[in-house]
This record gives sequence, structure tokens and C-alpha cells, in this order.
Amino acid sequence: MKRTISLWLGLLAFALLPAFAQTPAANTAAKGPTGKIHGHVTNAAGVPQTNGSVSLSTDGGHSSKYTFLVSSTGEYAGDAAPGTYTVIYRDKGMTPEQYVDKFDNVKIAAGQDLLQDFDMSRKEFIDKNLSAEQKKQLEEYKKKTSEAMKANEVIKSINNDIRVVMQDFNDAGNAHNAASQALGSTASKAALDAKQTEIEVAKYGEAEALMLKDTAAKPDAPPLWVQLGQAQAGLARAQRDPKKYDEAEAAYKKALEEEAASKKPNPQVQGLAEAGLGEIYARTGKVPEASAAYDAAAKADPARAGVHLMNEAIIFSQMNNAEAQVAAADKAIQIDPNQSILYYLKGQGLIAKAEVDAKTGRYILPSGCAEAYQKYLELAPTGPYAAEVKGILEQAGEKIITSYTAGKTKK
Repeated sequence: MKRTISLWLGLLAFALLPAFAQTPAANTAAKGPTGKIHGHVTNAAGVPQTNGSVSLSTDGGHSSKYTFLVSSTGEYAGDAAPGTYTVIYRDKGMTPEQYVDKFDNVKIAAGQDLLQDFDMSRKEFIDKNLSAEQKKQLEEYKKKTSEAMKANEVIKSINNDIRVVMQDFNDAGNAHNAASQALGSTASKAALDAKQTEIEVAKYGEAEALMLKDTAAKPDAPPLWVQLGQAQAGLARAQRDPKKYDEAEAAYKKALEEEAASKKPNPQVQGLAEAGLGEIYARTGKVPEASAAYDAAAKADPARAGVHLMNEAIIFSQMNNAEAQVAAADKAIQIDPNQSILYYLKGQGLIAKAEVDAKTGRYILPSGCAEAYQKYLELAPTGPYAAEVKGILEQAGEKIITSYTAGKTKK
């Protein structure tokens, strides 16, 4: 855009005044008392002119006594002997006989700094120097620029909102710790739970409000719909409100709809939307739909397939659906067989079917349970669940296998 403006202004500025017999000159060092001059050069489109020069002439523009280069931000400045000058702006590459704009009878006084701007977006300049076609082009450009600036302001606002929302999600995830710190160690469980819920509702509520605003402003942006869905799903969990799950489901589906229409679909966004649907279905008892959605997330975003399937197992664990938990853990193990938590989740799901020997009081573990727990200890012998797993294996009379190899741990 800047390049087009520069070329356009250079073309329209040709020989605006009759050619002068002018000899270009470098800056002449002022002798004796001096004054200063500075200013800003704005082109006809209303944006800074980022090149060219400003000259001071004492003969109406036929020759230049001082010349100052215009900076990349459209500024110029310099020293000159006191006097009355014609101040001339020339675009880069212009001959001495050409110039874009000038001001006559500009007085520079000793010891003073004079402001002299060149605003070529002023009506007087445009009416005098631009043709009807150039004026039309300028208005079209200004309209497009205005629209672009408005769009940029929307994007800036959205980016600010996203930063707030990400912090809200982080704060909501840390609500339990925040509640404990706020109420102290003597607080009852009921008080802690109520405070945690209060924090989660406040944070997810703010995130939802911001994303409702932003999806209305830019409805074709799939990531915004994903974040709206995440906020609404968070509210559904905190408030135990099934209607919020319906709203979150609609948001995730809208994200997928926009992704499908996109020329460059984003695998990560698609994966998050599908996984979001998977969570909703898992938490509302729609197990086949949940499994299908998580599988779709893994397929859409293969780089994070293991994470999506691990989350599936975790959520089914939270929902006490041991069978679905084990199935999800097995799928995730196929993708990342060295992730220790997956074996813990599998063992945890399988142990739901464990029985207790009436005579010995020992666990009778179902098929695959001991192997899953042994694998967890192999990969994470000092992991967060190691003590629990060892206790279960010992209670079942299983010998703990210590075949751990250093450098293999993935907790």
C-alpha cells in the first residue's frame, strides 16, 4: 500500500509549476545567529510521506540555500540563517524544476524553532493540483484505508480480549487454590467449594461476554468460536447448567463450519473444536458421540492426537465411566506408548472391575490391570501415582517389576 501511494504521488506531482533554472545545492552552513525549522510532511492521502526533501530558497524557488531530508516517519528539521524563505517540498527523484508543495514568505528568526508542516491533504492543495480522476482515486483510497483502519481496530480489540480470556481460563483452572488461599486452612469443604464455584463462574462469565462480543464483530474467525465454546462449557461445569452445554456445542459447531469454509483450515482449531464437542458429549452421557468426536479431533490434528485422546480418558475418568476410560487410554497408548499417565488411566479404569478374595483379602485384578500399573511404574517409578500403584499391586500380591531405564520417563 505504501509503495502504491509513493508512486502515485510522484506521478501527480510532475511540473506543478513552470520549470525554474535552479541549481541544486547541499546545505549551506549558516554563519552567525541561526534559527531552526521543523515539520511533518503528509501526503494527499493523509499519511506521512516517508521520503523526499524540504528546501529553503531566497529567490522564490529558483535555487536552494538549505536542504533537509524527510525521515521515514515524515519529519524534517534543520538550522538556517534568519530570513524570509520559500519552503519547498520535493518528492524523491524529482528534478530541480519539479516540486510537490511550497510556502512563500516563511520567516525564520534567530534563536527560534519554527514549525512548518506540509499537509497535502488540505482542500486547497487537492483542488489546485489533482485532476478529477486523481481526486476520485484518492477518495476511493481513503475509503479503503478507513475500512482497513476500522478492521485493524477491531483486530486490536479482539487480541486484547483474547489475552484477557486466556488469563480467565488460567484463573478458572486455578480456582481451587485461589479459594484455599482466600479462605484459609480452617475453611470447610462446603465454603471452599462455594468459593471455587464463585471464581469459576466469574472468570468463565467474563470470557463468555468477551467472546460473544468478538464473535459478533468477526463471525468468520473460528478460534473465537472455540474460545466461546470453552467459556460456555466452563460455565456449564461450574453452574451445572445443561443449557450452557447446548450453547457450547453450537459454538464449537460454528467453529467447524467456518473452518470448513476457510481456504486454509487450521488443524489445531479443528482439533480443539472436535475435542470440545467430545467433552460435552462425554459429560452429558453420549458416549458413542464423544468417542467419535475425540477420534475426529485426533484425525484433524494428528500432531496433538495423543493429547486429545488422553483428555478423553481423563474426562471419562471424571465421569466414572471406566469402560470408556480404558478404551480411550488404549487409543492414546497406540499413539504414544511412552506416556506413563496413560497406563495409570488404563489401570484405574480396569481396577473398577477388581474383586476382593474373601479368604485372603487381596485384590483380584482384571486382565491387563497389573500390566498397565507395572508399565506406569516402569516409565515413572517416582511419578505422582507411584505410591498408589505400588499399594494396589502389593494388595493384589503382585511382584513389582523394576525394569526402569533412565531417560525413559514421561509423567
